[in-house]
Amino acid sequence: MRLLIVEDDAPLASGLQRILEAEGHAVDVTPRGEDAVSAASNERFDLVILDIGLPQMDGFEVLRRLRATASDKTGPTPVLVLTARDAVEDRVRGLDLGADDYMVKPFAMPELTARVRALLRRSQAHGGPRIAHGPLTLDTVARRAFLKGEPLELAAREWAVLEVLLAKVEKIVSKEAIIQAVAGCGDDLSPNAIEVYVSRLRSKLEPAGIRIRTVRGFGYMLEEYK
Repeated sequence: MRLLIVEDDAPLASGLQRILEAEGHAVDVTPRGEDAVSAASNERFDLVILDIGLPQMDGFEVLRRLRATASDKTGPTPVLVLTARDAVEDRVRGLDLGADDYMVKPFAMPELTARVRALLRRSQAHGGPRIAHGPLTLDTVARRAFLKGEPLELAAREWAVLEVLLAKVEKIVSKEAIIQAVAGCGDDLSPNAIEVYVSRLRSKLEPAGIRIRTVRGFGYMLEEYK
Protein backbone atom coordinates (compact mmCIF):
# COMPACT_ATOMS: atom_id res chain seq x y z
CA MET A 1 0.00 0.00 0.00
CA ARG A 2 1.15 3.55 -0.69
CA LEU A 3 0.68 6.09 2.09
CA LEU A 4 1.10 9.86 2.24
CA ILE A 5 2.07 11.51 5.54
CA VAL A 6 1.36 15.25 5.76
CA GLU A 7 3.12 16.41 8.93
CA ASP A 8 5.36 19.43 9.63
CA ASP A 9 6.86 17.96 12.82
CA ALA A 10 9.95 16.41 11.21
CA PRO A 11 10.85 13.94 14.01
CA LEU A 12 7.25 12.70 14.21
CA ALA A 13 6.97 12.40 10.42
CA SER A 14 10.26 10.50 10.27
CA GLY A 15 9.16 8.13 13.04
CA LEU A 16 5.83 7.46 11.36
CA GLN A 17 7.53 6.83 8.04
CA ARG A 18 10.01 4.38 9.55
CA ILE A 19 7.34 2.40 11.41
CA LEU A 20 4.91 2.23 8.48
CA GLU A 21 7.66 1.24 6.04
CA ALA A 22 8.60 -1.56 8.46
CA GLU A 23 5.00 -2.75 8.08
CA GLY A 24 5.58 -3.10 4.34
CA HIS A 25 4.08 0.15 3.04
CA ALA A 26 5.57 2.64 0.60
CA VAL A 27 5.47 6.01 2.35
CA ASP A 28 5.77 9.56 1.00
CA VAL A 29 6.17 12.52 3.38
CA THR A 30 5.51 16.23 2.97
CA PRO A 31 5.31 19.02 5.57
CA ARG A 32 3.16 21.31 3.41
CA GLY A 33 -0.55 21.15 2.69
CA GLU A 34 -0.13 22.62 -0.78
CA ASP A 35 2.30 19.86 -1.74
CA ALA A 36 -0.04 17.21 -0.34
CA VAL A 37 -2.94 18.42 -2.49
CA SER A 38 -0.69 18.47 -5.55
CA ALA A 39 0.69 14.97 -4.88
CA ALA A 40 -2.77 13.51 -4.29
CA SER A 41 -4.08 15.03 -7.52
CA ASN A 42 -1.27 13.50 -9.57
CA GLU A 43 -0.83 10.12 -7.91
CA ARG A 44 -2.92 7.43 -6.23
CA PHE A 45 -2.50 6.91 -2.47
CA ASP A 46 -4.21 4.20 -0.44
CA LEU A 47 -4.25 6.32 2.73
CA VAL A 48 -3.38 9.86 3.80
CA ILE A 49 -2.25 10.60 7.37
CA LEU A 50 -2.98 14.31 7.77
CA ASP A 51 -1.92 16.73 10.50
CA ILE A 52 -4.34 19.62 11.08
CA GLY A 53 -1.82 22.16 12.40
CA LEU A 54 0.10 22.77 9.18
CA PRO A 55 1.65 26.13 8.21
CA GLN A 56 -0.15 28.23 5.56
CA MET A 57 -2.75 25.74 4.24
CA ASP A 58 -4.01 23.88 7.32
CA GLY A 59 -5.18 20.29 7.41
CA PHE A 60 -8.88 21.19 7.28
CA GLU A 61 -8.37 22.97 3.96
CA VAL A 62 -6.24 20.09 2.65
CA LEU A 63 -9.01 17.65 3.58
CA ARG A 64 -11.66 19.83 1.94
CA ARG A 65 -9.67 19.94 -1.30
CA LEU A 66 -8.94 16.21 -1.27
CA ARG A 67 -12.62 15.44 -0.96
CA ALA A 68 -13.59 18.05 -3.60
CA THR A 69 -11.22 16.51 -6.15
CA ALA A 70 -11.78 12.80 -5.37
CA SER A 71 -11.59 10.68 -8.52
CA ASP A 72 -14.78 8.98 -9.67
CA LYS A 73 -12.63 6.12 -10.93
CA THR A 74 -10.87 5.26 -7.69
CA GLY A 75 -13.14 6.82 -5.06
CA PRO A 76 -12.13 8.94 -2.07
CA THR A 77 -8.80 8.18 -0.42
CA PRO A 78 -9.10 7.24 3.28
CA VAL A 79 -7.80 10.04 5.54
CA LEU A 80 -6.61 9.63 9.12
CA VAL A 81 -6.43 13.03 10.84
CA LEU A 82 -3.77 13.77 13.46
CA THR A 83 -4.07 16.83 15.66
CA ALA A 84 -3.13 18.37 18.98
CA ARG A 85 -6.63 19.88 19.14
CA ASP A 86 -8.91 17.81 21.33
CA ALA A 87 -11.92 20.12 21.23
CA VAL A 88 -15.11 18.36 20.20
CA GLU A 89 -15.89 20.99 17.56
CA ASP A 90 -12.55 20.33 15.85
CA ARG A 91 -13.24 16.60 15.73
CA VAL A 92 -16.72 17.21 14.37
CA ARG A 93 -15.37 19.58 11.73
CA GLY A 94 -12.79 17.05 10.56
CA LEU A 95 -15.34 14.25 10.33
CA ASP A 96 -17.84 16.51 8.57
CA LEU A 97 -15.18 17.36 5.98
CA GLY A 98 -14.74 13.66 5.25
CA ALA A 99 -12.06 12.35 7.60
CA ASP A 100 -12.30 8.58 8.11
CA ASP A 101 -10.66 8.54 11.53
CA TYR A 102 -9.25 10.97 14.08
CA MET A 103 -6.35 10.71 16.55
CA VAL A 104 -5.33 13.32 19.13
CA LYS A 105 -1.63 13.86 19.88
CA PRO A 106 0.16 12.43 21.72
CA PHE A 107 -0.82 8.93 20.66
CA ALA A 108 0.60 5.43 20.95
CA MET A 109 2.25 4.17 17.77
CA PRO A 110 0.74 0.66 18.05
CA GLU A 111 -2.73 2.22 18.12
CA LEU A 112 -1.96 4.34 15.05
CA THR A 113 -0.65 1.38 13.05
CA ALA A 114 -3.74 -0.64 14.09
CA ARG A 115 -6.01 2.14 12.86
CA VAL A 116 -4.05 2.36 9.60
CA ARG A 117 -4.54 -1.37 9.04
CA ALA A 118 -8.25 -1.08 9.81
CA LEU A 119 -8.73 1.82 7.38
CA LEU A 120 -6.88 -0.02 4.63
CA ARG A 121 -8.95 -3.17 5.17
CA ARG A 122 -12.16 -1.15 5.11
CA SER A 123 -11.10 0.64 1.94
CA GLN A 124 -10.30 -2.63 0.18
CA ALA A 125 -13.60 -4.15 1.27
CA HIS A 126 -15.58 -1.26 -0.19
CA GLY A 127 -13.51 -0.54 -3.27
CA GLY A 128 -12.42 -4.02 -4.21
CA PRO A 129 -8.84 -5.25 -4.27
CA ARG A 130 -6.53 -2.72 -5.88
CA ILE A 131 -2.81 -2.82 -6.52
CA ALA A 132 -1.15 0.60 -6.59
CA HIS A 133 2.38 1.36 -7.72
CA GLY A 134 3.16 5.05 -8.07
CA PRO A 135 0.79 6.48 -10.69
CA LEU A 136 -0.34 2.97 -11.73
CA THR A 137 -3.46 1.34 -10.26
CA LEU A 138 -4.80 -2.12 -11.10
CA ASP A 139 -8.35 -3.01 -10.14
CA THR A 140 -8.08 -6.79 -9.95
CA VAL A 141 -11.85 -7.28 -9.72
CA ALA A 142 -12.90 -5.11 -12.65
CA ARG A 143 -9.68 -6.07 -14.49
CA ARG A 144 -9.03 -2.43 -15.34
CA ALA A 145 -5.79 -0.47 -15.17
CA PHE A 146 -5.25 3.25 -14.74
CA LEU A 147 -2.09 5.28 -15.26
CA LYS A 148 -2.12 8.79 -13.79
CA GLY A 149 -5.88 8.43 -13.45
CA GLU A 150 -6.40 7.59 -17.13
CA PRO A 151 -7.44 4.15 -18.46
CA LEU A 152 -4.49 2.03 -19.55
CA GLU A 153 -5.10 -0.56 -22.25
CA LEU A 154 -3.41 -3.88 -21.53
CA ALA A 155 -3.67 -7.14 -23.45
CA ALA A 156 -4.54 -10.19 -21.34
CA ARG A 157 -0.97 -11.47 -21.21
CA GLU A 158 0.47 -8.01 -20.55
CA TRP A 159 -1.90 -7.76 -17.58
CA ALA A 160 -0.85 -11.18 -16.31
CA VAL A 161 2.87 -10.38 -16.55
CA LEU A 162 2.39 -7.02 -14.83
CA GLU A 163 0.34 -8.57 -12.02
CA VAL A 164 3.13 -11.06 -11.30
CA LEU A 165 5.76 -8.30 -11.18
CA LEU A 166 3.59 -6.05 -8.99
CA ALA A 167 3.23 -8.84 -6.45
CA LYS A 168 7.01 -8.82 -5.94
CA VAL A 169 8.22 -5.22 -6.26
CA GLU A 170 12.02 -4.96 -5.85
CA LYS A 171 12.30 -8.75 -6.09
CA ILE A 172 13.58 -10.73 -9.06
CA VAL A 173 10.95 -12.81 -10.86
CA SER A 174 12.29 -15.51 -13.17
CA LYS A 175 10.98 -15.99 -16.70
CA GLU A 176 9.91 -19.48 -15.68
CA ALA A 177 7.78 -18.11 -12.85
CA ILE A 178 6.17 -15.61 -15.22
CA ILE A 179 5.48 -18.34 -17.78
CA GLN A 180 3.76 -20.46 -15.11
CA ALA A 181 1.61 -17.52 -14.03
CA VAL A 182 0.67 -16.52 -17.58
CA ALA A 183 0.17 -20.05 -18.95
CA GLY A 184 -3.56 -19.93 -18.27
CA CYS A 185 -3.96 -17.22 -20.90
CA GLY A 186 -3.66 -19.65 -23.78
CA ASP A 187 -0.96 -21.65 -25.57
CA ASP A 188 2.42 -22.57 -24.19
CA LEU A 189 4.80 -19.63 -23.93
CA SER A 190 8.49 -19.39 -24.58
CA PRO A 191 11.00 -17.15 -22.76
CA ASN A 192 11.20 -15.07 -25.94
CA ALA A 193 7.46 -14.43 -25.77
CA ILE A 194 7.84 -13.12 -22.22
CA GLU A 195 10.51 -10.72 -23.48
CA VAL A 196 8.00 -9.36 -25.99
CA TYR A 197 5.33 -8.75 -23.33
CA VAL A 198 7.84 -7.09 -20.99
CA SER A 199 8.98 -4.86 -23.85
CA ARG A 200 5.38 -3.80 -24.53
CA LEU A 201 4.82 -3.06 -20.87
CA ARG A 202 7.96 -0.94 -20.74
CA SER A 203 6.81 1.18 -23.66
CA LYS A 204 3.55 1.90 -21.83
CA LEU A 205 4.88 2.38 -18.30
CA GLU A 206 8.35 3.93 -18.55
CA PRO A 207 7.10 7.36 -19.70
CA ALA A 208 5.36 7.54 -16.28
CA GLY A 209 8.54 6.60 -14.42
CA ILE A 210 7.68 2.92 -13.82
CA ARG A 211 10.67 0.75 -14.69
CA ILE A 212 11.06 -2.98 -15.26
CA ARG A 213 14.71 -3.95 -14.96
CA THR A 214 16.23 -6.97 -16.68
CA VAL A 215 18.45 -8.98 -14.34
CA ARG A 216 20.48 -10.96 -16.82
CA GLY A 217 20.51 -14.68 -16.21
CA PHE A 218 17.73 -14.43 -13.63
CA GLY A 219 14.64 -12.59 -14.88
CA TYR A 220 12.94 -9.25 -14.31
CA MET A 221 12.34 -6.89 -11.43
CA LEU A 222 9.81 -4.10 -11.10
CA GLU A 223 11.71 -1.29 -9.42
CA GLU A 224 10.27 0.61 -6.49
CA TYR A 225 8.57 3.79 -7.69
CA LYS A 226 10.40 6.95 -6.58
